[in-house]
Amino acid sequence: MPQINWDLSVADVTADRSALKNGASDSFLRSHRKLVIKEWRALVGIVTEKSPLVIDGSSVSVPSTVAVARYGIAAKLSDDPELRHRLQESVSFVAQRLSQGESFYGVTTGFGGSADTKTRQTQDLQSALLQMQHCGILPLDSNDKQPESHSIFDYHIPNGGSYATLTIPDAWVRGTMLIRGNSLARGHSAAQINTIEAVLKLLSQDLTPVIPLRGSISASGDLCPLSYIAGVIEGNPDIKVRSGPRSAPRTIISSPKALEVAGIDPIVLGPKEGLALLNGTSVSTSVAAIAIFEANNLAMLSQMLTAMGVEALSGTAESFEAFIADSRPHRGQRESAHNITNFLAGSKLCRPSVSELPVSGVEGQGGLFQDRYPLRTATQWIGPQLEDLLLAHEQISVELNSTTDNPLVDVKGGRMYHGGNFQAMSVTSAMEKVRQTLQHIGKMLFSQCTELMHPSLSNGLPPNLVADDPSLSFTMKGVDINMASYISELGFLANPVSNHVQCAEMSNQAINSLALIAARYTHTAIDVLSLLSSAHLYCLCQALDLRVRQVLFLSKLAIELRDITSESESFLSFSKSGLDRLHKNIWKLVTVTLDNGATMDSPERFQYAMEQAQPAIIKAAVEEDINIPNSVLSKWVTTTATRSLSLYRDMCKEYNQNPDATPFLANASKSLYEFVRKDLGVPFHKGLSDHPAYHISPELNNQGEICEHLEMRRTTGNRISVIYDAMRSGRLYEVVIKCASDF
Repeated sequence: MPQINWDLSVADVTADRSALKNGASDSFLRSHRKLVIKEWRALVGIVTEKSPLVIDGSSVSVPSTVAVARYGIAAKLSDDPELRHRLQESVSFVAQRLSQGESFYGVTTGFGGSADTKTRQTQDLQSALLQMQHCGILPLDSNDKQPESHSIFDYHIPNGGSYATLTIPDAWVRGTMLIRGNSLARGHSAAQINTIEAVLKLLSQDLTPVIPLRGSISASGDLCPLSYIAGVIEGNPDIKVRSGPRSAPRTIISSPKALEVAGIDPIVLGPKEGLALLNGTSVSTSVAAIAIFEANNLAMLSQMLTAMGVEALSGTAESFEAFIADSRPHRGQRESAHNITNFLAGSKLCRPSVSELPVSGVEGQGGLFQDRYPLRTATQWIGPQLEDLLLAHEQISVELNSTTDNPLVDVKGGRMYHGGNFQAMSVTSAMEKVRQTLQHIGKMLFSQCTELMHPSLSNGLPPNLVADDPSLSFTMKGVDINMASYISELGFLANPVSNHVQCAEMSNQAINSLALIAARYTHTAIDVLSLLSSAHLYCLCQALDLRVRQVLFLSKLAIELRDITSESESFLSFSKSGLDRLHKNIWKLVTVTLDNGATMDSPERFQYAMEQAQPAIIKAAVEEDINIPNSVLSKWVTTTATRSLSLYRDMCKEYNQNPDATPFLANASKSLYEFVRKDLGVPFHKGLSDHPAYHISPELNNQGEICEHLEMRRTTGNRISVIYDAMRSGRLYEVVIKCASDF
């Protein structure tokens, strides 16, 4: 395997604390961007190498958990003789103390609120623990189905897939098996080597226990779900396992069959092994580790999408200047400002800041002097989220390499400690922060996208980002509504889970972390933010095409209007300065009016814009003391409106046939734009003619273009789904990480 620093977060956190203690500037502190890049590269290295992950109790990281959980990497226990000796010592220590007549919780006593019971039948006690926890609700197999009762309810259509709604996803289970094995490998739990290896062998052969989704309060760890892993290795025939290649639907087999396939003999649990397997935070930590990895990637993506939004809305990069961030030196804000500034490098669409314009330019600048809050305060909004994500990442990384069992074996100290490391509040704390972060990011992106859609906010983009006339095309309106739904759900999901704790288990577990519930809902929030981000990226690519098409058209229109005006006999007697002033004033009125008339169809829009430019001509004529007859004005309006419309249609036809915004884009925006347009094959949306059921191909649409063949057309939902799929598979994040690594 490549030499990767698996103990990433612990080393980094120690460095951070040392730097703070010694008064170092925060340039020495951790960077969210660098963390994301480092973890992505670690994941790529592990998945590329394909070698089994060697666990030793202290070297599992977030990316290695993701590699095992989501990308099928195997795991095995280290062959280090010292580690194996330590494990054997732990087992021997418990056996020796028991032989001397000592009593320990969960080894010779009952469990939880029933710990006042005593027994010396230690092996049966561990079986009783498993029996007690095998209480989750799971799909019935064919052997368990009730015989037909001839009731009208014998046949029914389910509300959802039983395995999807009742069982933990395979990826989460695989992560759980890795983390549980790693925790046991620390030598504090009196777990036998063959027990640990049995769990890891099942993992490596992709034999995944079927575990109930609900039922854990993550108080004494995730007892119920972990009991199903223990049930498999003891060969419980009523515990099921998913088996078979992932290229086809997997089959459900019994635990004895799974052990036979894996070449494992059923394990007889030792005096403390039931507790060792069940008593821990491994399920919630697995789910949380996968979540924090995705959340970090979404946070990095959100900064790139913000930079694209600045370009699409003709915003300014001034908001992200280092001086602003340094004057309020929160490290998250400073990092975000640095990131977005670099993502905007090379852009030809950002407008100059007011401070960069001469006085005459400032006076002539229309619209707001500064961008609205969703862009202008993006770094102040994102910055605290990056700080929260770093803390959440630290909490999960520490948990990955912790002993969360009870009681704990201290062989060197010669003691058994009774405590509560199973209380997973650190995981809950991390997940509550992550869900809040996801909601804040979603709200920002939704607000930015709202500006794209609204012609009075978008600096000249058409309503709903339509590429044709707005009277018969509403391209992104449905997407806009969908995004409102997404952000509403995100807002609900951001509510804390931990304030819903209920007293449980004979009041013994009167406080409990609910970590697994918190982590599960964090994944739901990741799902929803991924939907929103995919839709927003689709809208941004559309907006960038429309903006570039607009820029190209306006550059030609400026020349066309100047030529028409200069060629008119009525304006030949103007002085040169007067004519220059006239051109400038006409252009100012035309551009403003074209923006204001964005909701009109093209013929009416250009007619309206030229009519609104007449006051500039009248004022100039008065200043030059020249009489301009109404007939001349009328002719000028008709000529300019007709030629402008013709120019616009020609420009649209030319651009729509080969849309390419890249010459105008910053490097980061260009990379994402090209990924969407070229790699994913998601094209510029041309309007009503792209509707799959609009049967005009190969006829001409209303702009004189040849339409795509019917089989090439897709719904907007399909296009966004392609982006979403690339995001969830990780392909899109390869582009994000490459861009984030360029500075």
